[in-house]
Amino acid sequence: MNPSRDIGRLLEIMAALRTPETGCPWDLAQNFSTIAPYTLEEAYEVADAIARDDLADLKDELGDLLLQVVFHARMAEEQGAFDFGAVVQAITEKLIRRHPHVFADETSRTPHAVEGLWERIKAEEKATNKADQTGAVTGIPVALPALSRALKLQMKASKVGFDWNDPRAVLRKIREEADEIEAELDRPEMNKAAIAGEVGDLLFAVVNLARHLDADPEAVLRRTNLKFERRVAAIELALAAQGRVPQQASLAEMNALWNEAKAAE
Repeated sequence: MNPSRDIGRLLEIMAALRTPETGCPWDLAQNFSTIAPYTLEEAYEVADAIARDDLADLKDELGDLLLQVVFHARMAEEQGAFDFGAVVQAITEKLIRRHPHVFADETSRTPHAVEGLWERIKAEEKATNKADQTGAVTGIPVALPALSRALKLQMKASKVGFDWNDPRAVLRKIREEADEIEAELDRPEMNKAAIAGEVGDLLFAVVNLARHLDADPEAVLRRTNLKFERRVAAIELALAAQGRVPQQASLAEMNALWNEAKAAE
């Protein structure tokens, strides 16, 4: 088979890979559950390419993510559930339905108004599904990254009025959670499970603060991770110039080099 820009060729390749006896043994052995982790991984790699502003890599990673959609659609087609065309139809119908300001006579034009319109239409769609009416914070996939899921839980709770209206109140909650961690640390016998629970509460409160400040906690933490990597690399380079490795330096020396790397940025 020759490569092609036509999505039909990709569908043909996947069909060939999944054809019993002549297909790929590994591809044939997969199911929705075994492929799901790869789907998540490819989505993360797309986000990583975007964070690195690497458009060449982004092209490849988007292709890998598209393959995941095709793979799932092929397995569903084999079970008689739906095919790739049905996936395309479902998303095109949804986009048209949720953009009446583009495809119908709705007049909303500002980003804020459009976002509110999208949420209203989405809520109306879900109102027809009784499974989505079991609670104010239901329906959020448990497989989401914990930070992203915490953010979505808080956003849903906010819609029913369970929320602070001042980021300073959230900041006070963060201090309260930190004090509770300290109280656990001060106990004669450390209870690691209890401390871990308090740390979870602290992380949840920090996500809440990010939300109140219109910051995506997943994105800001990703940027902080990159910053940490960059500065540790600078410490290693500085020590290497002295013929040393971090294990041969004191914490005070490494902190000084960290501050130098920070100042250089």
